[in-house]
Amino acid sequence: MNTLSLGDIYLAQARLRPYIESTPLVPAGDLPGMHAPAAIYLKLENLQRTRSFKVRGALNKLLALSREARARGVVAASAGNHAQGVAYGARLLGVYALIVMPQGTPQVKVKATRAYGAEVLLEGASYEEAEARARALAEERGLAYVSPYNDPAVIAGQGTIGLEIIAALPDAAQVLIPVGGGGLAAGVGLALRRLRPGARLLGVSSRATPAMYNRLKGTSLPQLPTLAEGLAGEIEPGAITVELARQLLDDIVLVEETDLAAAMVWMLREHGWVIEGSAAAGIAALLSGRVQAEGLTVAIVTGGNVDFERLHQVICAAQPP
Repeated sequence: MNTLSLGDIYLAQARLRPYIESTPLVPAGDLPGMHAPAAIYLKLENLQRTRSFKVRGALNKLLALSREARARGVVAASAGNHAQGVAYGARLLGVYALIVMPQGTPQVKVKATRAYGAEVLLEGASYEEAEARARALAEERGLAYVSPYNDPAVIAGQGTIGLEIIAALPDAAQVLIPVGGGGLAAGVGLALRRLRPGARLLGVSSRATPAMYNRLKGTSLPQLPTLAEGLAGEIEPGAITVELARQLLDDIVLVEETDLAAAMVWMLREHGWVIEGSAAAGIAALLSGRVQAEGLTVAIVTGGNVDFERLHQVICAAQPP
C-alpha cells in the first residue's frame, strides 16, 4: 500500500471494530481564559485499550499483514505506548512480538509491555539506536517491522479517530492534534479533510519536541527534555508523514512545558482523568491562549500512561491555570 485514501481508513475502522473502543467525545467545560463563546470537546483516547491511541495503528498494521507474515512475527522499537499497542495487538492475534526498548527505559514500561506477552530486548542508548536494532532484527529474522508512524496501515488506523469525531460531531470547526512523528496528524487530517473540508486542523507540539515543526517551518529548534515523551525524537528521513502533514494541516503551533503541566493538572482537577504530557498538547494550546477556540473545537487527548512520580512532580510544581 503506497498511497493512502479515505477508503483505507474506513477499511481500518472495519478491521479494528471488534478489538478497540470508540472513545467518548465529551464537553471540556469552561476553560480558564476562554473569552469567545465556543464549545470545546475532548476526544478521550486515554480511555482506549492500552490507554493510548497507538493501539489503533499498531493493530491495524498487524491485521493488514498476510497470514504468512503474521506467522513469522513482528518487531517494533518503542519506549512507550507503541510498544504496548503492538504487544496488545499481537496477543489478540496470537502473533509473536519482539519489542526493542532503549537501555534505561523505566521498568514500569518494560513490565507493562511484557505483561501483554511480548518479548522485550533492551538495547541502544537512545530510541534511534533501538530502532536501528529493531530494523536489523526484522531483516535477520524475517519479522515484519511495525513503525510507530511511518507506515500507511499505521496512519490509516490512527485516522479512525477522525471518522469517530465526524460521526459524533459533524459540524466540528477546529481540531487540535498532538504531533510527534505525524502518524496521528496524517491519518486524522486525511479523514477530516475528506469529510469536513472546511474544518481548521492544527498540529500541536511542545517547544521541546519540535521535529515536525522544524520540518514544516524550516527551523532548527533543539530537542529538549520534555513531559511530552510521546512526541519526542527526530523524524526518520523520507517519512511519508511530513508531506501529509504539510498538505493537511492548516498550521502547527508550539506550547511550553509549563503549558503541558498546567493542562495535565487541569484535566485531573476538572475531570478526574490522568493524562500524559503528550496527550495534554491540545488542551495546553487552548489554556495558554496560543490557540483560540473557534466554533466547535475538538482537542484529541491521546493517552493516559504517565509515570506516577512524574505525575506527582507535575501536580506539585504546576500553577493552576
